[in-house]
Amino acid sequence: MDLSSYQGIIFDMDGTLVDSMPAHINAWQQTCADFELPFERDWFYAMGGSPTINTAVALLQKYDIDADPQLLVTSKLRYFDEIKHKGDIIPATFSLLQQQKALHKPIAIGTGCYRHHALEILSTSGILPLVDVVVTANDVQRHKPFPDTFLEAARLLGVSVSHCVVFEDTELGCQAAHAASMDCYLVRDGIISEFRAFKR
Repeated sequence: MDLSSYQGIIFDMDGTLVDSMPAHINAWQQTCADFELPFERDWFYAMGGSPTINTAVALLQKYDIDADPQLLVTSKLRYFDEIKHKGDIIPATFSLLQQQKALHKPIAIGTGCYRHHALEILSTSGILPLVDVVVTANDVQRHKPFPDTFLEAARLLGVSVSHCVVFEDTELGCQAAHAASMDCYLVRDGIISEFRAFKR
């Protein structure tokens, strides 16, 4: 893969660099059981990249349920915290990150995860020392599919958006990359499977 035309490399975290989506899904499954809500695994996977509060609001809207989304958030985060091992490194993207680091390319993480969870996962997986910037759900007002996460990553890297490329595992994330005027590689099942060029 030739990334020589890019000056900044931005990776999503959950499902892109670390196989942590099953941990998130497990926490949501237990939360849905507690609140007697329908649980659709594929729907939660599609919401990957969205902060917990946004997913909770969308879930209640999906089933037209009048409830406090913060109660769902508290439950989901509690179950997620109880999971000691959040997920393994995804070899394909981690290897690419290491290659780009060796080339001294500026590297950012752009995740919908809350900062304390993101730093925990990145630290325990050994990724944190390899990246220059971490942008989380706590750092922007609007989240994926809005471009703010990736725009902030580019700003902190000091690289123009036209010279950044994003690696993402969800359509939501790819939409955010294109909204930020960035090219995007889609990662599916741990494989960098598809290039999605931003149409300038």
